[in-house]
Amino acid sequence: MPTSAGPASPRARRAPSARPSTKPSARSPNAIEPAVVVRPVRNEDIEAVIGIDTLVTGHEKRAYWRSVFRRYGTGLESASQFLVADHGGEVLGFVIGEVRDWEFGSPPCGWVFVINVTPKVRQTGVGAQLLEAVCAGFRREGVRTVRTILARENTLILSFFRSQGMTTGPFIPLEMSLES
Repeated sequence: MPTSAGPASPRARRAPSARPSTKPSARSPNAIEPAVVVRPVRNEDIEAVIGIDTLVTGHEKRAYWRSVFRRYGTGLESASQFLVADHGGEVLGFVIGEVRDWEFGSPPCGWVFVINVTPKVRQTGVGAQLLEAVCAGFRREGVRTVRTILARENTLILSFFRSQGMTTGPFIPLEMSLES
């Protein structure tokens, strides 16, 4: 269920504290016990991230995920976040986002460009915890809006984002084919 946003424009800031989130989601009556911990990704989590993405999308993108980890998983850019949901050492999902300045003329805001959970934990609050954690990081960076872009036919992720309070934003995505 990856979503994609516009071109990157990361801002260098002081690193936020990497406090794991164990806050249970208020939106999930099916929460997993013991609590899921949302924490920054580690190198040893990448195989699980690749596995979840492959399971959900049907496409293994090993080189892509390794490059994403190098860009967002180092913790060097505080405006960038790559978080995982950890349940007793098992990665159940992940989210990646960053604060971007003046994308499309917009004041700085948070962009979520991927959120994914393993299908066995859908509707247990894991996705909500991941989104809450990345939004908390955006708030620490001083932004007050979060955005994402998703494929029109991806009704599963659209339903998830709407259930979390996201609505249609002020922008219209446009594209054109570069094929002759």
